Amino acid sequence: MKNYFLMAFAMFGFLFLSCDDTKKEELKEETAEMKTDDFEYQVEQFADIKLLRYQIPSWEDLTLKEQKLVYYLTQAGLAGRDIMWAQNYRHNLAIRTALENVYQNYTGDKSTDDWKNFEIYLKRVWFSNGIHHHYSNAKLKPDFSKEYLQQLLTETNSTLEGEALEVIFNDTDNKKVNLSKDADIVLESAINFYGPDVTTADVEKFYGAIKVNAEEPIEVGLNTRLVKENGQLKEQVYKIGGLYSAAIENVVKWLEKAQGVPENPKQAETLGLLIEYYKTGSLDTWDDYAVSWVKTTEGNIDWINGFIEVYNDPKGYKGSYETIVQIKDFDMSKKMAVLSTEAQWFEDNSPLMAEHKKDSVTGVSYKTVIVAGEAGDASPSTPIGVNLPNNNWIRQKHGSKSVSLGNIINAYNNAGGSGRLKEFANDEEEIRLEEKYGQLADKLHTALHEVVGHASGKINKGVGTPKETLKSYKSTIEEGRADLFGLYYLMDPKLEELGLVENWKETGMAAYDGYIRNGLIGQLVRLNLGDEVEEAHMRNRQWVSAWVFEKGEADNVIAKVERDGKTYYDIQDYDKLRTLFGQLLKETQRITSEGDYEAGKALVENYGVKVDQVLHKQVLDRNAQFKSAPYSGFVNPVLVPKMNDNGEIESFTIEQPDTFEGQMLNYSKNYGYLK
Repeated sequence: MKNYFLMAFAMFGFLFLSCDDTKKEELKEETAEMKTDDFEYQVEQFADIKLLRYQIPSWEDLTLKEQKLVYYLTQAGLAGRDIMWAQNYRHNLAIRTALENVYQNYTGDKSTDDWKNFEIYLKRVWFSNGIHHHYSNAKLKPDFSKEYLQQLLTETNSTLEGEALEVIFNDTDNKKVNLSKDADIVLESAINFYGPDVTTADVEKFYGAIKVNAEEPIEVGLNTRLVKENGQLKEQVYKIGGLYSAAIENVVKWLEKAQGVPENPKQAETLGLLIEYYKTGSLDTWDDYAVSWVKTTEGNIDWINGFIEVYNDPKGYKGSYETIVQIKDFDMSKKMAVLSTEAQWFEDNSPLMAEHKKDSVTGVSYKTVIVAGEAGDASPSTPIGVNLPNNNWIRQKHGSKSVSLGNIINAYNNAGGSGRLKEFANDEEEIRLEEKYGQLADKLHTALHEVVGHASGKINKGVGTPKETLKSYKSTIEEGRADLFGLYYLMDPKLEELGLVENWKETGMAAYDGYIRNGLIGQLVRLNLGDEVEEAHMRNRQWVSAWVFEKGEADNVIAKVERDGKTYYDIQDYDKLRTLFGQLLKETQRITSEGDYEAGKALVENYGVKVDQVLHKQVLDRNAQFKSAPYSGFVNPVLVPKMNDNGEIESFTIEQPDTFEGQMLNYSKNYGYLK
């Protein structure tokens, strides 16, 4: 589960949590830069995207053997990069190849608007790992004609034809993931986890017929593509000798090198299981690996690697390829470890129904880490926090790992400002609280969301998994549940008792201000006028905020303020708001524990989907003054080995990419195994 992991530290005052994935994207301010060093964090900005760099501050503290381990793991991650492109859409790789060939070989007039628009479109495609927006899932629209692209293709001897060419310009496959309640969410989603003729009913029938161990169920369908052959449904398995074999062979090659330089025997054993999984495609082996990975806690180096997060699958079965290579941040990990040791206290004192609480919260570990490299679904748009594994029985029996990506968060903090905050906050006190406590509140919400939120609660005996019971609402319900757990405890003196804050009350107030401000106003800047909310995390932030606003309206818990033609939300009673968060947490856990599909559907559809179009237009108009892009992502630093006369690595240097396009073209050249 990820915190996409996205950030809104300065602007709307909280980190977007995304888990099953927890991806956070940042919405930074236009003024009041917070930069604290001389490092050049920003690479460039185009369309709605800002590209940043991040540093690896602890690199020199590692031994050469540890540096080799990090290097091999990052190479393994990049070797599978093309898999994410192929998973996102069936024509992505053909389109990327043609566009890159044009970009590198066109010698005509590059001063025209058409060429500049072509460059921007290509960069957007690179950023999204395909032709659909990385966050909204809508197909990217080029600002040049098909005739112009055909001219470029002809002049550069590039080939792109048929459906792969037409889809760039027509209305086919408009949504990578379509979660509309009126849609056939599989058939009408462009995601390449299913054949183009596979329907939602096909998926439900196929996977509904698979019998698994009720106590320790495998994640059926996680590493396969479901297609129809001669009218019969069949899985194509991601493995050596199977689907995406050319890339997976190279992933394994680098993992085997990593297995040769472990910090300890447990790391080597765990890497061995991951290698076996890639060779066989066995989901039993994947579970064995996940159990071993959770228990691999010693050492300075860790990793996330595999087909993991299921947010891109409208049915929640298929895992997207992603990797993150991590170096432990000892100081911050020590400071935040108290949340892991106190996880049972949070569970016992939560507002959940007694029968939905865990008697024993098992093996939750939390660390702040330094990212050394990312690929697949984690790059260029990166999480800022992750909680894994996702298989619920493993989490309950063996525990989980939660990490906060410290250097990624630091890069965001050094690349933003506070202009939007001043535009959308109701008054000076709200601004003061955000500027003084906002960053700490964000970090704590991320930690509480990941460490105690996702680890909390249990499903009633005999009830299926949320994927089975809550169906397409599973992801947004789970993210909202974890958000609510964090929100409930952000206004608890326990945080001050544990030494995590100096003023629990004001830290909590800043957190609540930021969440409501973003959930009801701020995140609307990510939508086009007329759109409904479709992305799971945006939905959960809206249904949480809209529900507590409505339920507290009679007591004026949150006041809707109209001033000078602008709308603001002002929290009048933080204690009552906390009570409402607790009530909604209790209900959300009940929905999850009892598998109450209708209640979950009603919660999301009634509060999380529809957008007040008058308010939306107002927000977009107010936001137009700010030039900073609403989405950010990262280029990766490059680990460059220096070889001795015997061909052995004797040291490394770290190089920062000069340009986004340079890194993207380099990746296609050196890791384009599926082209």
